Amino acid sequence: MTMTQRSKMMVETQTQRDRALKLLDALRQAKTRSEENLTRLNQTDLLKKVTGASSMDNAIASTQRLIDSFNRVLDQLRDELDEEDLAMLGDLERPAPSVS
Repeated sequence: MTMTQRSKMMVETQTQRDRALKLLDALRQAKTRSEENLTRLNQTDLLKKVTGASSMDNAIASTQRLIDSFNRVLDQLRDELDEEDLAMLGDLERPAPSVS
């Protein structure tokens, strides 16, 4: 049995979503380190002071929106798969929930 184009798209989308989740985690860790360094140096984040959001905040929000988009696509693809596709995919995990 070969996977249909739709099931291949689902696997690839999940893979990219999972990569984005790892990126989100790395961005959050980097933000924490950056804030600790700014505190230690008694500095302020000038962008955050002016706009209300740091560049890290913006990157985290953008990555979260990307993950949410991947999850919507995965839900749509899952709804369109037939029983044979679902059987081939096995226990493909549900999309990760949004993390704010």
